[in-house]
Amino acid sequence: MDSNPKMRKEFLDSTRSSLFPDEVLERVLSLLKSHKDRSAVSLVCKDWYNAESWSRTHVFIGNCYSVSPEIVARRFPRIKSVTLKGKPRFSDFNLVPENWGADVHPWFVVFAAKYPFLEELRLKRMAVSDESLEFLALNFPNFKVLSLLSCDGFSTDGLAAIATHCKNLTQLDIQENGIDDKSGNWLSCFPENFTSLEVLNFANLNTDVNFDALERLVSRCKSLKVLKANKSISLEHLQRLLVCAPQLTELGTGSFMPELTARQYAELGSSFNQLKNLNTLSGLWEATAPYLPVLYPACTNLTFLNLSYAFLQSIELASLLCQCPRLRRLWVLDTVGDKGLEAVGSNCPLLEELRVFPADPFDEEFIHGVTEAGFLAVSYGCRRLHYVLYFCRQMTNAAVATIVQNCPDFTHFRLCIMNPGQPDYLTNEPMDEAFGAVVRTCTKLQRLSVSGLLTDLTFEYIGQYAKNLETLSVAFAGSSDRGMQCMLEGCPKLRKLEIRDCPFGNAALLSGLEKYESMRSLWMSACNVTMNGCRVLAREMPRLNVEVMKEDGSDDSQADKVYVYRSVVGPRRDAPPCVLTLSGL
Repeated sequence: MDSNPKMRKEFLDSTRSSLFPDEVLERVLSLLKSHKDRSAVSLVCKDWYNAESWSRTHVFIGNCYSVSPEIVARRFPRIKSVTLKGKPRFSDFNLVPENWGADVHPWFVVFAAKYPFLEELRLKRMAVSDESLEFLALNFPNFKVLSLLSCDGFSTDGLAAIATHCKNLTQLDIQENGIDDKSGNWLSCFPENFTSLEVLNFANLNTDVNFDALERLVSRCKSLKVLKANKSISLEHLQRLLVCAPQLTELGTGSFMPELTARQYAELGSSFNQLKNLNTLSGLWEATAPYLPVLYPACTNLTFLNLSYAFLQSIELASLLCQCPRLRRLWVLDTVGDKGLEAVGSNCPLLEELRVFPADPFDEEFIHGVTEAGFLAVSYGCRRLHYVLYFCRQMTNAAVATIVQNCPDFTHFRLCIMNPGQPDYLTNEPMDEAFGAVVRTCTKLQRLSVSGLLTDLTFEYIGQYAKNLETLSVAFAGSSDRGMQCMLEGCPKLRKLEIRDCPFGNAALLSGLEKYESMRSLWMSACNVTMNGCRVLAREMPRLNVEVMKEDGSDDSQADKVYVYRSVVGPRRDAPPCVLTLSGL
């Protein structure tokens, strides 16, 4: 219980409507881990609202502009862990201006004043400067966990500040960031008596790291469970690291170059053989067939194999999968071809998640890759599959219908036919019946990405059947405003709607007036929406933030990129000139 009972009593003082003592109620609420469950509990009554506020130690904020840090601090006074998301997802595709916003520093300033006991911070698509990282390192003495995913604005100097000052750090997870990779010497900034690290992921940094500093760090941290190195780490270096850390459960290998001598190969195989607890393997940059057998001893207990950086062919993938009987998650490049996916269907009966990425998404002359045949093979052999992201260049309605019949428990179905407007290549018909089969059959579906030649019929199916859908992504699809209207009218749990290059206009946009306040966000780009339509939306729904992004900041009639989201603090004050914030107030 809290060390200041008087403060807690004042905080919880209210008209009694609960039969539970405060201590019991707080204890019960502390067992709830889902932020959705906790939010629902807080609505029961005032006592439960107050108790939930007082007992919560983690907060998830899906949009940094939906609320202010001051409001969060007032609502939840004892937060130790924060997850904070910033820019729209389409920033990953360079559709959001670089200076759009999502600066994390104002949040840090409030947290330093209100949450000096903060321990964990997970940021996604936020703008993070070196100064902010240094501020973080100096103002939170008990800080333990830092995760930066798809963030930008910082350099390895900022990482050096974290390494220097965060004496209790247990996790440093740096993924897919726009980082200024100045040098690898930041690893040498960890003090020589520092031993607490459990997770270290720098796989996406580009420059060489100080290997001697890394080796010393790994050898000191006996609780290290996750190590994901970048491609500057050679096989020879990897072997030395594995000798220091046989306790690893997750490993990112680094590069498979240069070649090894026979003795080095044997030593590396011996080191992999000591990884008795390994369940996740990634990296494998420049992996080639002669070196794959060195991995086999560590594959027995793998549940996640990430090969999204390994340009493997079908035979190489098949040889590796034979060693992975417990695999549940698999990420591959489309270089494995349909034959490689046939090996997945034959060897991975427990598989639950499959992601197939394009090796070169911009090469329109690419004649290999995967087709409906590979997807079908997986569906026949992997009946537990419930998450798929599948990039391909051709598909058929019949294949998708068979796939979902084989795997009806899909919760995430993201089919990306890379040629916009591509019909069923056998019948030349639209792909409407494919996605109709998905939403009719997969009643647990939460996330859907549609592609190919689609008419409004697809969206009629979605509105009629996708009752549990939360996130929908649409591109180069639809015939008229009616398509978007069907989605907004028929999907009661819809939270995020992402639309690009579709014919939907003002009537479609304004058909969601009663829907948007229950959603997290709406994105529309390269559609037929005008500035007047956006102004009407802002006027009718003043509690929504309606932002229009224009490259030149002009106010002409066309609304190029529209981002709509609910907010309890009103229009933001840090929008750059290229972002026009429309207000109905």
